[in-house]
Amino acid sequence: MKIRTTDNTRKIGFDYEREAVAFLTEKGYKIIKTNFTFGNVGEIDIIALDKDCLVFVEVRYRKDDKFGLPEQSISLSKIAKIRKVAEAYLYINNLHNQNCRFDFIGITKNDGNLNLNHLINAF
Repeated sequence: MKIRTTDNTRKIGFDYEREAVAFLTEKGYKIIKTNFTFGNVGEIDIIALDKDCLVFVEVRYRKDDKFGLPEQSISLSKIAKIRKVAEAYLYINNLHNQNCRFDFIGITKNDGNLNLNHLINAF
């Protein structure tokens, strides 16, 4: 079953991705690209450099834990798509020997405060 997203849902997603970008920038990451898409395969939310390591970052937001934590929301098929898009990015940019990893940032809101959980080398 494919879930349709509304323009408002996308705007909310972009807002929280901007929060993740600010968070990573504050940690010293250099943001290379946001919302990189490859055909109909999929999208990577953030591509950044952490020292000499290229980092592909998936960002998920949950307003509450009724359906689980953001970290629990990423499926194996989504991970496979992210990996395929990352491979395409590396190929397109001729980065054949680039050290890279996949991170995850889960965002929740409690009492009006944002909580960001950064999982390094998440998958």
